[in-house]
Amino acid sequence: MTTTNQYPWGHYAELRPNELEAIIERVPVAYLPWGALEWHGPHLPFGVDGFTAEALIDQVSQRTGGVVLPTTWWPITALPHRLSLSIPSAVVQALWEAIFAELARAGFRVIVVVTGHYAQGHELVLMDAAEAAMTQHGLVVLAVPPLALVDERMLDHAAHWETALMLALRPKLVALNTLREGPTTLIDTAVLGDDPRGATLTQGESALALAAGQLTTAVRALLSGNNGQDSLRELYARRRARYQSYVDTYFRGSWEAAIDVWWKEKTD
Repeated sequence: MTTTNQYPWGHYAELRPNELEAIIERVPVAYLPWGALEWHGPHLPFGVDGFTAEALIDQVSQRTGGVVLPTTWWPITALPHRLSLSIPSAVVQALWEAIFAELARAGFRVIVVVTGHYAQGHELVLMDAAEAAMTQHGLVVLAVPPLALVDERMLDHAAHWETALMLALRPKLVALNTLREGPTTLIDTAVLGDDPRGATLTQGESALALAAGQLTTAVRALLSGNNGQDSLRELYARRRARYQSYVDTYFRGSWEAAIDVWWKEKTD
């Protein structure tokens, strides 16, 4: 257990029982970084999403206190590619529900899920599970992508902002020289957003700092107990509205089928 600015925090797997109990008593916050093993083109590693979530949570947990759980790497609907690994939606939803129930039983009251993977179906199912946990267990569950509280336009894929973040966090894993000269194509690069070749380390550091500041403010507000569930339900309603067009166009019974149809349309 470590104390920073009088807020105790630590990594769950490293804590002894007395240390864990002391943190829960003072700061009953559990941080859950969620990643993916997903194709991000030839220029980025498969672990982009988890690396970003881990880095943000490490910064925020030290400012607010709380307990950091091990990163989970299994996503719903990773971008279709032979080397991307996905888990069925029903399985991951059941996992989220079980995790939230266990954290409530252990005495946590605020759960923060930072999901570096934010495919449409993945986020929608996560928000459903978060709201169910608030209703069933009285928890306050904030589940957001790393840059969602900064500017949703920064939520790209293998593009400018994910590349900038990786240049700041794991520069040795970035290989922009593998991108061909000229315009990028989705089927070759996985790029959804602005050209990653314009990204810089400084931009990544600034984005991470902004995200950490916004998330720290949000967690402190939730710990204060002022309408936490109401504010989160409003946030989730706004984020669902962002995905409504996708749902209306592609969802026909499963998120797995939806992303396959979406991908085919985008790459034909």
